[in-house]
Amino acid sequence: MSRLAAPPDQQWESRYAGRVQQVKAAIGRIQPGQRVFLATGAGVPQTLVRALLNDHARLADIEIITLFMAGDSPLALREVAETFTLNTFFVWDTVRPLLQAGQADYTPIHLSDIPRLFASGQLPLDVAMIQVTPPDTEGTVNLGVAVDVVRCATEHARLVLAQVNPCLPRTYGDSSLSVWELDLLVPVEEPLPEMFLPPADETMTRIGRHLAALIPDGATLQMGIGRVAQSVIRHLDGKKNLGIHTEMISDSILDLLASGAVTGQHKSLDEGVVVTSFALGSRRLYDAVRENPLFSFRRTEYVNDLRTIARQQRMVSINGALQVDLTGQVCADSLGSRFYSGMGGVVDFNMGASLAAEGRAIIALPSTARKGRVSRIVPCLTMGAGVVLNRGMVHYVVSEYGAAYLFGKTIQERALALIGIAHPDFRVRLLKRAVKLGYVRPEIGELDGQIWVGSRELRTSLLLESGRMITFRSSRPTDWKAIKSMLYSLSEGTVYRRFMRHVKRFPLNRMKNFTFIDQRRDVVVVGVLFDGQNEQVVAIGGYNVNATLNRAEVAFLVRDKWQGQGIGTFMMRHLAGVARSVGLAGLTAETLMDNRPMQEIIKKCGLAVQTRFDGDTVHFDIDF
Repeated sequence: MSRLAAPPDQQWESRYAGRVQQVKAAIGRIQPGQRVFLATGAGVPQTLVRALLNDHARLADIEIITLFMAGDSPLALREVAETFTLNTFFVWDTVRPLLQAGQADYTPIHLSDIPRLFASGQLPLDVAMIQVTPPDTEGTVNLGVAVDVVRCATEHARLVLAQVNPCLPRTYGDSSLSVWELDLLVPVEEPLPEMFLPPADETMTRIGRHLAALIPDGATLQMGIGRVAQSVIRHLDGKKNLGIHTEMISDSILDLLASGAVTGQHKSLDEGVVVTSFALGSRRLYDAVRENPLFSFRRTEYVNDLRTIARQQRMVSINGALQVDLTGQVCADSLGSRFYSGMGGVVDFNMGASLAAEGRAIIALPSTARKGRVSRIVPCLTMGAGVVLNRGMVHYVVSEYGAAYLFGKTIQERALALIGIAHPDFRVRLLKRAVKLGYVRPEIGELDGQIWVGSRELRTSLLLESGRMITFRSSRPTDWKAIKSMLYSLSEGTVYRRFMRHVKRFPLNRMKNFTFIDQRRDVVVVGVLFDGQNEQVVAIGGYNVNATLNRAEVAFLVRDKWQGQGIGTFMMRHLAGVARSVGLAGLTAETLMDNRPMQEIIKKCGLAVQTRFDGDTVHFDIDF
């Protein structure tokens, strides 16, 4: 970690007078036809860039190389697009029109591979224009909030122009370098460009909650650029001993740190330290990282190295996407053939987290785009779309409707899981298309009217005396294997009491009664235990509505080893509450005479219960 003990050198301009130049003279060193690298994000030397663009009459065929520029410089590039070519490794909103108009270039590349381009000479750099702090008394300057690929570019450019800005904070990590590594020092004091993410809407809030449920205590987190990946942070304040190892930080990290959820105590590397490669946010963020040893700004060769990432136990990566098809292919950089974003560190962290002990690689996206008019979960990616993660690399996909775990799953399981987290308006047509593509069995396609997933009100949880937490939610088409496993695990007596006859087989046509339900009317909930990858169904309950009587028949089933722990009583009260909330007058139930546990649950439900007997069965009418 860099040392920041030396105080600033108040006489640095006179001490290094031979290297100090004014803006115009420094830009005069750049020649037509050269390739110029610009530092990342808030590290872009704004004054030098403006001077470069203003000198376009002298300069021709300048290629500007950058990862990500903040500020207004990209807007000015539009005016000089005929003589200046922008070649970017990441596409953002201000350069998107240039790129889509054919006036700029995009180099698709993993973030971890960019330094290799510079170091190998495959992409030689004539000039690097960067921003540094004033030198200290030991002749050391600091890259501040942008180390990432800037450090490597500085080491391999033939000419390094450094805008020396006292507004740039000194930071710990790989940020420091000798003033003698710089060719020209250009004194300019100007505020850093700021970026503000809009507040989270309801969709982002729901995505954040689902993401938070996948993050265990002691996890080390990476959150990609953008609202989707950042949506989780506000929901982590109840977590314990989280760590941070991520390519970028924004203002949201400050609130997470203030909550006490981040300690970094369980990080396998860089214990107790927030590791990042660049920061982009408000002045509040820049002030927070200033000479703060809690933050370590490291070069991309370290932060995005797959081996480094994989060494972090419980590494969790969260990145956004534009589209996911029903087989699990992820597009993250283009809308069809129109480039929209970039690869960034998605592959680096997805693969690293996948290889880490107890790691989790997550892709998150809203279920729709264009104000709900199009689905982001699609049968096939749009023609021309780039596959950033192939179907074999994807583990979790999260939308505002839940999480789908795809790794090691069949095409049919993947398709049904993704349909289950798609927007309800698109589920039927997605299922029909999945059948036509041969992704799911034809008989499942015949059930398209029953693919509606229940409302969020169905979701609840029960903490058992043993400390185990059971989550109850509406059943999904993808639950059929887990439910089938549960049914075949039941004792003969439990099966007989539930179905009132001996049942030996549970074929698909029986399974559909548990998984393909039109839950706008009827209800089936499952109680599940989640181990981070798979859910074990330990209980099933639900009701079927009789519209004529405005009542519903209720029934539920609990695995043998989980019986006697209050699960049945909890489900009965939960289902009664749901039924009452939708305006039903009451419930009915029917049990065998010797099914005393079920009878006791009904009698103790806290509602008015009328009982009548019919041979070997007992009928219950439960009034609200």
